[in-house]
Amino acid sequence: MFTANYPAAFLREKNGKGFHVRFPDLPEALTGGDDFADTSIQAADCLAEAIAGRIVRGDEIPPPSKPKRGQHLVSVPLYLAPKLALYLAMRERGLRNTGLAKLLGVSETVVRRMLDPKHHTKADKIQVALAALGKRIVVTFEDAA
Repeated sequence: MFTANYPAAFLREKNGKGFHVRFPDLPEALTGGDDFADTSIQAADCLAEAIAGRIVRGDEIPPPSKPKRGQHLVSVPLYLAPKLALYLAMRERGLRNTGLAKLLGVSETVVRRMLDPKHHTKADKIQVALAALGKRIVVTFEDAA
């Protein structure tokens, strides 16, 4: 099971004003904010951009490491999580866009759009594609920290 929560270190700036954020699993993901609330928002956006960039480039996406003391978990935004799940399932099976398109009986363009972080794709289309790959998305709710 893949849980789309990545640990991040929220480090106080030297001047004491604001934080900067580093994701140990995604070294390109660096951001900051004025206070903890702003930094949390910026961290989620930064994580989304790092994951989206890796999807677009066809790069590996590492699984989240176990959080260390003092790190905060940042969730992959809801709009991107199904696309990430499909991308990872395809990589696990060694499928390219054309292979999944053939399996689903759709054009490669449809699959490309399903994976495009900027394209609005209905969740049911991604669910069908995941099912064809033997996967499903499970949504859980939990208390906020």
